[in-house]
Amino acid sequence: MTSVALRPGVKLARFRDLTLVPVIVLLLVVGAFANPIFLTAGNLTNVLQQQSALALVVLAEALILISGKFDLSLESIVGMAPAVAVMLVVPAASNGFGTELPAALAIPLVLLVGAAVGAFNGFLIVRFQLSAFIVTLAMLIVVHGLHLGWSEGKSLFKVPESILFLGSTTFVGLPVSVWFVIILFALAIVVLRYFRLGRALYAIGGNIDAARAAGIRVDRVLWGVFILGGTLAALAGLLETGRLGGISANQGVGMIFMVFAAAVIGGVSMDGGKGTIFGALTGVLVIGLVENILSLVGVAPEWRQLIYGMIILVSLIISRVVGGKAQD
Repeated sequence: MTSVALRPGVKLARFRDLTLVPVIVLLLVVGAFANPIFLTAGNLTNVLQQQSALALVVLAEALILISGKFDLSLESIVGMAPAVAVMLVVPAASNGFGTELPAALAIPLVLLVGAAVGAFNGFLIVRFQLSAFIVTLAMLIVVHGLHLGWSEGKSLFKVPESILFLGSTTFVGLPVSVWFVIILFALAIVVLRYFRLGRALYAIGGNIDAARAAGIRVDRVLWGVFILGGTLAALAGLLETGRLGGISANQGVGMIFMVFAAAVIGGVSMDGGKGTIFGALTGVLVIGLVENILSLVGVAPEWRQLIYGMIILVSLIISRVVGGKAQD
């Protein structure tokens, strides 16, 4: 009798990651009425490109959240990883370290720095059983501090052509950065749904002791997801650097709030073991469309944070009503 009573809720829960689709449609309609430019191909492409970096960090955070952990330091990696790589490549006269490594190493160095930060986070959290909140909060500060210290708080404008290419080139009508997002999100959706690693992430996030008892190598999986998260954040920083043509001292600062907002309104649970990558993607799209509409209608930046907060609260309510209360 109990299983029968829960059956409708279970059916609704299957569609929880689709609950933001009506919100996206509504935003498209509102945007069309708010400004005729909104639905043009150029504007929508611009929205997608502007949200590319955020989307990759959301992907990273969503994977970590599903495993039952979280990482606050991802926003600092977005700025520090490309900054360190660029400073290793450009001459000292351009605010570099003076090492002048080959420009071909710029992109691998960006990803290596991100992976190294993620590996260090994972090492402290997994091996020493430290709080993910405390460790990654400290690393958020440390990593950004390294960025500011090494760059002396200056923006970096001399960027290797390979980085500029990834951030500004178009392919088949879409920016390369958007293609990166499409491919990586599609890959993550497939892995989490059809591969053992994906099932392991959900199992660990749902009940870590049961996952160990089932023979899952919990420590290895968690360490790996932190490394992957750092690498994706570094890639996000690389794409953002290419799009903007430089690296400011505050690149990525404050991004983590929007990252958690997109993931949570997209149905990814802060408690672990629940949520989908597609749901997280819809969260990114909602935030991107809202930002674009507010910009087109001329809403003052001072009021935008209030509106973002209201959007998040309303989206959470809709998600809870449509998807049903998540079972512990």
